[in-house]
Formats: sequence, C-alpha cells, structure tokens
Amino acid sequence: MFPIIASTPNPYTGSPLNRVAERRSDTAWVADRLADPTSLFVPVWRSRSLLRRNAAGEPSGLLLPAEEARNWLDGSYPWALLGLLGEQAVFALDLSANEDPTADLPAGGEFTDMRSVAGLLAPEIGAILAHARGLMHWRGRHLFCGVCGGTCVAESAGNVMACTACKTHHFPRTDPAVIMLVTRGERALLGHSQRFPRTTMYSTLAGFVEPGESLEEAVAREVFEEAGVRVGQVHYHSSQPWPFPASIMLGFYAEGLTEEITIDPQELRDARWFTADEMRDPERHGFHLPRGDSIASRLIQDWLAKV
Repeated sequence: MFPIIASTPNPYTGSPLNRVAERRSDTAWVADRLADPTSLFVPVWRSRSLLRRNAAGEPSGLLLPAEEARNWLDGSYPWALLGLLGEQAVFALDLSANEDPTADLPAGGEFTDMRSVAGLLAPEIGAILAHARGLMHWRGRHLFCGVCGGTCVAESAGNVMACTACKTHHFPRTDPAVIMLVTRGERALLGHSQRFPRTTMYSTLAGFVEPGESLEEAVAREVFEEAGVRVGQVHYHSSQPWPFPASIMLGFYAEGLTEEITIDPQELRDARWFTADEMRDPERHGFHLPRGDSIASRLIQDWLAKV
C-alpha cells in the first residue's frame, strides 16, 4: 500500500474569499458593507444556486452586484457575510421563502442544482457557491434552539444563531464523512449504493464518522459494515467540502486484507472487486464511475495513474 498524493485540488475547494471572522461582530462595518454598492450577493433558492448560461449553453455562477440584489435586502430574506473578495464584501442570500423568485432574476439567470454543472464552473466560483449553499442550509435548520426549543436569531453577520431564551450560541455544523477506495493489488472495491440514481454506477464506499472514533477507525468500520471486507493500512489523500447538505468528505485509500464480500442490503445493492483495466474503460464493461466533481472520482483516477 503506497501513499498517493492528490493530483489536483478537489471541486468546491480553493475559495478566494477572506472570511474575515474578526469583522463579523462589528455591526457598523457589516451594515456599511450591506449598503455598499460594490458589494456582491450570492442568492440561494431552496438549495439551488443562481447560474447563467451563455449562447453555447455553458454555465457560470452569478455573484450579483448590490443594485441587482437590492429588492431582496428588505429584511424578508436571511443573509450572511461570506467574506471579502479583494475589497468587495460577498454575502449569501436565502430566497427560499419566495415561491417564485424568477421575476427579479437578471437576464439569463436560473436557479440550478450546482452538482449537475460543477465540473463546468470556474473552481473559485464553485467554492463560493458551495460556501453559500452550505451556510444557508444550516441557517434554515437552526431557527429553533436544540437545547431549549427557543427561537434563534442570527448574529455575527449571519454566521451564528443565538437562542433568545437560554442564550446558547449555535455555530455552523459540518459533518465529517470518510470516503475510501479499498485496493488489493491491481483491484479496487466499488459499491452500488441504494441511493445512486444510475443503476450501473459504482463508486467508493463512504460513511459518517461516529462519536469517539478516529478517521482510520471510521474507514475500517464502514468498509466492514457495508461490504464485509477487513482493511489494514489507511492513507489520507485529500478532503472536499460537500454542502449537499452539510458534510466534509475526508478521502482515504485503504488496504484490503480480505476479499470475500458480504454486503449490507440497507446500504448497498451490490459491491465488486474491479480490475484497474476495467475501471479505465468502465462503459465497455457495463458500468459507470462517479461524476468528475466528486472526491470519489479523484480517488479512483489518482489510483489508476499509479497502478
């Protein structure tokens, strides 16, 4: 088992924003940025991001100038400071309460699930859109305190939810999940999840880290629970923000010690050992690999480059 270094950054990483956490509690500074005509806004509508397509159908993410977002800044819609792009403040805006926000959209704008086009977006724009989507998803699910049930209000420029009753401060949650390519010689273990929309897609195994568990222990547990395979050495590869809805994917390679597969039917429809040659030409062998915007794809492609 050999360490494999990530060949390129993962999608949704490499944000150009300075998150300026030290300025979030400066209410006067934040108010000035909200009113600044040079500020930029990233609308999110029911977990969809605002995109525009050119004449060739190629998408680009939209960061709206203040003038185009002004109709949404009347206090009706949640907002949060994402950071500074150079000297320009960038805010997320959650328009989910608007049944039909299309009337106020700029020409050519549409709300789209960014996962369907992530590989076509400029990396830095994809990272900003992912940041906005993840933060506003969290905001929408922390309107009430998990300690006492009281109503929460936004503080720290929308990056903290504070309970008005017990005064507990709730911070954005990111759930750690391990995702791993289990290899044995020139073969790799891939599974077909119950959640996959494509019946022929096979991907790396993955699962959430449990309390009191190291990342390496989570890798070993998830592989055995889902596929019945024991693993030995575990090597870190890279990570990827995955705000769909609120995870950070921690990518690993794991050494397969056993070959027999016993799937958990609650998680997988199937799991198989695939040869490197099969994975280099999956369609000819009757299956598909994961999308290019996923860390699963990066794990597979970087391994194939080494075997």
